[in-house]
Amino acid sequence: MQVQTDDAIVLTEKMIDAYPEDARLHFLRGSILAGAGRPIEAHASLSRAVALAPDFALARFQLGFFELTSGEAQRALATWEPLGALPDTAYLRRFAEGLAHLIRNEFVETVLALRSGIDANEENLPLNNDMQLIIDECEGLIGRPSAEADEASATSLLLGQFGPGRTH
Repeated sequence: MQVQTDDAIVLTEKMIDAYPEDARLHFLRGSILAGAGRPIEAHASLSRAVALAPDFALARFQLGFFELTSGEAQRALATWEPLGALPDTAYLRRFAEGLAHLIRNEFVETVLALRSGIDANEENLPLNNDMQLIIDECEGLIGRPSAEADEASATSLLLGQFGPGRTH
């Protein structure tokens, strides 16, 4: 969509009016709103996409990622739980597992799972870039004294990198 954000939102809303049960449109609207720094509306749209299509794995992952970067780690874990049923080689499963490790401040395991997801992901390359940013941050924490690494919690790391209103 090569239009301005406001135009994209209006166009997406018109499409949703015409096709209110299309989870892809709600996902698109949520993604646009998240990028525009409108987190409350973005969360509602992403949640609607998952409610309409619980097996829409990318929407489920993105909703959980949005929740995590909004400081709602436990909610993100619950949102991602069904992704555990995907094959071991599924990149979204690996990314969700990596971020679950991050929530527990398990930085080595985070890096391993996210790298595995990047290696498996050939369909959503921009998502690889976001996961690489997290890997880079984690690698900077590996080997630091535990007290120092503990201060760099998953939530603070992600809020600094991807918090509501930030785009990458």
